Amino acid sequence: MKVLVTGAAGFIGMYVCERLLARGDEVVGIDNLNDYYDVRLKEARLARLAGTPGFRFVRLDIADTAQLAGLFASERFTRVVHLAAQAGVRYSLKNPLAYAQSNLLGFVNVLEGCRNGAVEHLVYASSSSVYGGNAKMPFAEGDAVDHPVSLYAATKKSNELMAHSYSHLFGLSATGLRFFTVYGPWGRPDMAYWGFTEKILRGESIDVFNHGDMLRDFTYIDDIVDGVIRVLDKPATPDPAFDPLRPDAGTAQVPHRLFNIGNSEPVQLLHFITTLEAALGREAVKRFLPMQDGDVPATYADTRRLADWVGLPAKTSIETGIARFVDWYRREYGSCS
Repeated sequence: MKVLVTGAAGFIGMYVCERLLARGDEVVGIDNLNDYYDVRLKEARLARLAGTPGFRFVRLDIADTAQLAGLFASERFTRVVHLAAQAGVRYSLKNPLAYAQSNLLGFVNVLEGCRNGAVEHLVYASSSSVYGGNAKMPFAEGDAVDHPVSLYAATKKSNELMAHSYSHLFGLSATGLRFFTVYGPWGRPDMAYWGFTEKILRGESIDVFNHGDMLRDFTYIDDIVDGVIRVLDKPATPDPAFDPLRPDAGTAQVPHRLFNIGNSEPVQLLHFITTLEAALGREAVKRFLPMQDGDVPATYADTRRLADWVGLPAKTSIETGIARFVDWYRREYGSCS
């Protein structure tokens, strides 16, 4: 297949490209290499992909309507994995227009490219943040997600609605994946586990929000990518059991599906920090603070629908995953330790 991967210089994007290339697919990766975090890290990820047979990189912003349309017209992609987005919950409080530009306009451009390019299947990144203030655990795809607590979450919920409309109007097969706290080597510096590692090694205090009373469904990168590839290989179809009198948010009468991808074993933040301390061989100096705006106290994925659809990806324990991240971090940023 010829697969377009948007956000190819990103954390998940790099790994998805590697997995597709390893099995012989042709991959075109695009990214705008914005400076939301260190561009050198994004360039280093691309350097891992450079020279791999079947891979080409195009620097392109998905919000550039004409350029993206031209790429779709010239390449004729078989399938698309859409991972490009303005990430970060807290940053959306500071720079909301970046989210409107990338996550809304950019997503419409991707949908238009898929429609006009007769793409077989679009797999796109949603987020566990769409569950917002929901208190019922674990989070299930059929739950109502009408109370986002950040603009980032609202844009991801919007993406799900937009994809459904294109499935309804144009028959586009589209699958949204709600990722739960992805971590691992080559990850994002704005994520807590990276910041904690950096500060612990420097002997600086770490900020522990909500006084540590938080649960996160940490999901290791390899498990996420395994799920993405499995879903990509099984295009969404209409759900014959869908009942419009009792509509289910996760399925539809059209070829659009939503799935949680998580470890389904939420970890207390303080246990996570203890695991990180053990891997680093150092104790953290903790500064306990109240909950931040835009945060939620817990995430917990119900993954039974994903299991029924494509089987469950592997589950990497937090101890194994953190040890792998710390090993990588020491190799890449050893001077900090």
